[in-house]
Amino acid sequence: MTVEVITREGWAELILNRPERKNAITGPLGVELARQVNVLSADQDVRVILLRGAEGAFCSGLDLKEFNADPPPAWRSDFAKIWRSAHRALFNCSTPIIGALERYAINGGAALALACDLLVVGEGAFLQVGEVQQGMAAPYNLAWLNLRHSQSVAARVALVGERIVGRELVALGVAVECVADARVVERAAELAAQLADYPAGALARIKAGLRSANDDSADVWFDRVFKADPLPSRLAPRAVDRES
Repeated sequence: MTVEVITREGWAELILNRPERKNAITGPLGVELARQVNVLSADQDVRVILLRGAEGAFCSGLDLKEFNADPPPAWRSDFAKIWRSAHRALFNCSTPIIGALERYAINGGAALALACDLLVVGEGAFLQVGEVQQGMAAPYNLAWLNLRHSQSVAARVALVGERIVGRELVALGVAVECVADARVVERAAELAAQLADYPAGALARIKAGLRSANDDSADVWFDRVFKADPLPSRLAPRAVDRES
């Protein structure tokens, strides 16, 4: 099971579940992530989603071992569509998503962290959009940064390409809270339970209001960034994933 769901009272944990590969991204993980986000978004009993990685790490990016396998996995040729469906599900999700960033969120993993409405990060954890160092595109990272943050914040994250640690993520407004590394999931769960206790429908209405300035569909929004970059569909799995 590449993505696990644990249902709590009023909220649910959505867990990237490939700990043996530091929760690195593959086609099957992307398919299951999209499916589970859509299911949870439609469930009126789930008012908050907590997104995290299994066994103490958020996501190390693309799984280069799987992408570069010979022969290539059957899903490899469809990965661009698979990954778009995952980000489309996150974009369309009417339920607030809290991310629990433990250890690292790198490249494709960083895009998942940036997709969260609220992000709790560990003091020693980091987010890295490192594609620029390899001459690669980072379209989903840029799409989420442009949706949520100023151009100056997006530039700091995407143009420099270095690791940004917990307290700096809070200072930039990328994360809402930085806690001791051992408390990241606990604190994110506390926040999820707090929000889930608010009146029914309140969170979804607030999230819809926050998004009201942008009435683009997911595909229109993502395609705007893709069209601005000549390389976005060339996922180049050999280029970056220092932790996998």
